[in-house]
Amino acid sequence: MFSPSSRHLFLSTQLRRLQSTLVVAEHNNEVLSAATQNTLSAAKKIGGDISVLVAGTKCGPAAEKIAKANGISKVLVAESDAFKGFTAESLTPLILATQKQFNFTHILAPATAFGKAVLPRVAAKLDVSPITDIIGVKDANTFIRTIYAGNAVLTLEAKDAIKVITVRSTAFQPEPLEGGSAAVEKAPEGDYKSDLVEFVSQELSKSDRPELTSAKNIISGGRGLKSGENFKLLYDLADKLNAAVGASRAAVDAGFVANDLQIGQTGKIVAPDLYIAVGISGAIQHLAGMKDSKTIVAINKDPEAPIFQVSDYGLVADLFKAVPELTSKL
Repeated sequence: MFSPSSRHLFLSTQLRRLQSTLVVAEHNNEVLSAATQNTLSAAKKIGGDISVLVAGTKCGPAAEKIAKANGISKVLVAESDAFKGFTAESLTPLILATQKQFNFTHILAPATAFGKAVLPRVAAKLDVSPITDIIGVKDANTFIRTIYAGNAVLTLEAKDAIKVITVRSTAFQPEPLEGGSAAVEKAPEGDYKSDLVEFVSQELSKSDRPELTSAKNIISGGRGLKSGENFKLLYDLADKLNAAVGASRAAVDAGFVANDLQIGQTGKIVAPDLYIAVGISGAIQHLAGMKDSKTIVAINKDPEAPIFQVSDYGLVADLFKAVPELTSKL
């Protein structure tokens, strides 16, 4: 006979064995996105068996890389021209077919533009509620996420049999791609071409600077810079610090920089070691995207700017004098 405590431990162990997670990998056919490694860490916290789905046109290199991660049982690979552009309309039926075959209890993807496009569609097709942008895992049914632009933290217990989850990458350490040798298998085959959309082309911005969401140092500019030409001040400083350059929504809406630099609730979520906010007032929507940064430095001529309430170091000064001086000192 089991004692109550040993019975509880036995049942918990059995439940963990029954759990299985599918991680939908984000990649460019050759290289995995860093956010996929963070999502793997979240999957490990959930526990149970972990599989990874890699879908693309010629995605063998990406599949080989993720198969080296420790703790993965198998990598499912789907190669087809239907997945050109990684559209949600083509990936959703593949994920549903994979789910039908393997009966996963959890389906995870990064909370990037990719994951946000695909998983809500998957959740709708499975008739479950998506759990978005989690920042913590308490157990297989209980997750932590922020609400009200990050001003409150919610602990959520999911009742659905299948949990469809997007993971905030900055909240989890990246899982190293080493120490494992998962089996690489074919994903369920089928005609996944969609008549709803057609991928035509894409233009990717190229930069010698680090990618914004994975950069260790970020210099971000706001409306206080007054024009796009003045962002050169930030680029010069970024070159000295090997930093990425970001922007507030106000700067993007004003046309100073492209929207792929936007940081905030409706932009990218970042958590670098160093975040320098230049000419940014600190609206709540912007803070939601960067307040997890380890060290925040604010430069603003307004001493009452909200950004100073979250910054570790603040400089009340004219940015057009302070930034060139800082650059010259480095």
